[in-house]
Amino acid sequence: QVQLVESGGGLVQAGGSLRLSCAASGRIFSINAMGWYRQAPGKQRELVASITSGGSTNYADSVKGRFTISRDNAKNTVYLQMNSLKPEDTAVYSCNAVGKYLTSRVLDFDSWGQGTQVTVSS
Repeated sequence: QVQLVESGGGLVQAGGSLRLSCAASGRIFSINAMGWYRQAPGKQRELVASITSGGSTNYADSVKGRFTISRDNAKNTVYLQMNSLKPEDTAVYSCNAVGKYLTSRVLDFDSWGQGTQVTVSS
């Protein structure tokens, strides 16, 4: 199928920045949308930001103006630039991609990365 590998998480002080990357690999035919989700301890997973193949973006209200999602279609990679980080941004961030992959036919996929920890200290 399609595998997603994330990188870029870590520990940062409040007000700092981090950049997450997520690269998709496999027999990819096309990727429609890619996005970042996060889950903090004791909370439900929530959408942080998403981007379509055409570049349309969507952000959670809590990150608007601080986070920027971008995408390199040639590299099948999505990025999340996180600025002005707050302690409440602490969570495991996971990448998601939906699209189509090749076997003997073209099939749909909906893949997740393993997650990367982002910790923001106050």
